[in-house]
Amino acid sequence: MTATIRLTEALIARPSVTPEDQGCQTLMAERLSAIGFECQTLVFGPEAAPVTNLWAIKRGRGYASGAPTLVFAGHTDVVPTGPLEQWTSPPFVPTYRDGMLYGRGAADMKTSLAAMIVASEEFIARHPDHAGSIAFLITSDEEGPSVDGTVKVCEWLQANGERLDACIVGEPTSVKRVGDMIKNGRRGSLSGKLRIKGVQGHIAYPHLAKNPIHLAAPALAELTSIVWDLGNDHFPPTTWQMSNIHAGTGANNVIPGELVIDFNFRFSTESTPEGLQDRLEDVLRQHGLDFQIDWVLGGRPFLTRKGPLVDAIAAAIQSVTGIETELSTSGGTSDGRFIAQICPQVVEFGPVNATIHKIDEHVSAADIEPLKDIYQQTLERLLA
Repeated sequence: MTATIRLTEALIARPSVTPEDQGCQTLMAERLSAIGFECQTLVFGPEAAPVTNLWAIKRGRGYASGAPTLVFAGHTDVVPTGPLEQWTSPPFVPTYRDGMLYGRGAADMKTSLAAMIVASEEFIARHPDHAGSIAFLITSDEEGPSVDGTVKVCEWLQANGERLDACIVGEPTSVKRVGDMIKNGRRGSLSGKLRIKGVQGHIAYPHLAKNPIHLAAPALAELTSIVWDLGNDHFPPTTWQMSNIHAGTGANNVIPGELVIDFNFRFSTESTPEGLQDRLEDVLRQHGLDFQIDWVLGGRPFLTRKGPLVDAIAAAIQSVTGIETELSTSGGTSDGRFIAQICPQVVEFGPVNATIHKIDEHVSAADIEPLKDIYQQTLERLLA
């Protein structure tokens, strides 16, 4: 039973369903304080439902003269369990079966957090006078709205003059074996709620009404066929998808007065949010629609090219596992999108993601120590 496994179990045992932290950050801060980190709890959000965040930093040799700061980032909150009766074992009781460690958050992402802590402990024990600085940026608001977590901490860091040079987000990025994939960027996310106005009326007298469903159909068909961009060497083409569509009163003899559509762009660096908004609205205007759109920019795309951070973690993976890792920008968004606004190098790396958010979430127990070793060797390459 290693230190990494014991800490992973202790974190899983805390039922930190978003936005609750349930003492996870306190446990982490105690471990970090013991090895010289300055720890600050940052609370943002409404008084009735505050979000707890942890910023911890150990300033090493050369900090004042610009030596790099490497940040480990992640979240202590987990998604709800779903039906408890469908779990083979209680979701907040760490349980082993067939070499797997089961529990909510095992993959996403308490194993990563434990591995980062123990990797830092081992590195500092070997290099008490290490160069640069090591920091932790931890939130309990990643699985929820993500409005009072990492994004607010990044604003606080900027206001307080903290400089971040490289960041590893502990998201579960591995596909089949730990180390087989790093996320070195993510697409942007732009959502909208589209309201198309019509005139409500009796379905038997359509000449006295304006059906927004009929009016919108040609425009929607055009939007689904547009090539927004062709992507590039790092990103697939931008996509546009409708996720929800609603109209009507529930009665089958009433023409609705409004059509409401939720949609989302996942966009590459070949497009901008402003350009996508203009192009979509131009299509609606060309079809003569009376419309309103509420836009929400979930995050801009970011990309970390090969360089000190990517090279260090790829070399660590090769050393520990023998795998030549794959760089990828696929998948959804993460808090890396906020950190990338203030940090020039951001990658995501963690355990196998096959069971995240599922009933009986688990990781291979045999992957836990290699994950810690990869984080520790990355520290060696960047700060020793």
